[in-house]
Amino acid sequence: MKKALLYIFTFLATEFVAMFLVIGTYMLFAGGNPEDDLPPLWQVASMVTFSLCVIIVFLTTGWFKASRSYLQSHPWGVVLWSGVAALGAIVPSLVLQGLLPEWTGWAKEMADDTNEHLGQLMLMPGGYMVVALLPPLVEEMVFRGCVLKSLLQWKPEKKWLMIALSALFFALVHMNPAQLPHTFLIGLLLGWMFMRTGSIVPGVVYHWVNNTTAYVMFHVYHNPQTLQDIIGPGNSRLALALLCSLCILLPALFQLSLRMKRPEAPCENS
Repeated sequence: MKKALLYIFTFLATEFVAMFLVIGTYMLFAGGNPEDDLPPLWQVASMVTFSLCVIIVFLTTGWFKASRSYLQSHPWGVVLWSGVAALGAIVPSLVLQGLLPEWTGWAKEMADDTNEHLGQLMLMPGGYMVVALLPPLVEEMVFRGCVLKSLLQWKPEKKWLMIALSALFFALVHMNPAQLPHTFLIGLLLGWMFMRTGSIVPGVVYHWVNNTTAYVMFHVYHNPQTLQDIIGPGNSRLALALLCSLCILLPALFQLSLRMKRPEAPCENS
């Protein structure tokens, strides 16, 4: 548990350090005012700096040890069905989210601020990179390749409890109460994939497809706030969308359960 908490603390601390480095550089070389919001390109620079710093820290410390053994086992079926599962899980997660009571007070303010910041990032040049390319790699390295791995080593007899705990950490770190159920469920699926394969590759693919879908929907539907903004009003449309999604998700999970396995060669946390 101590190792898992150390990894999470390092992840969060690196984010703050990167942010202050970029703000300091902006003030020093661009004459920026610390009371003003960072310009779009500087915000993107902050996210890129944070992601690269996390990768460097976790690789140089040896906390995450990259390996090609899983890819060398040619897991292309797992890769394909991971992406399909990500597409199928979006509507069920949003339906569940819609059934929960609305947040109020500080939780609502935090959710609104997080959603506003995410929307701003998606509109910026380089937004796709900091929303859908870097986060899947960085977050899978940290939360599956390090946090979950250490938890599974700590309590190997309680695998699903450790997966749920890592999924909870994953959801809380996103600091968006409104998306907590969706992020938690994703964390469970990603944890299951890592437990079965010993690799972050399926999780990175799933995570990338999930974030890319959110990015595309944001631009196509002009920042939708609810599922009804996408499929239109009416319970019949909602039921049909849910049914179609389950017809994608359930077969994908079945195929993953059949295909996922660890490679014969030792697999660190590739």
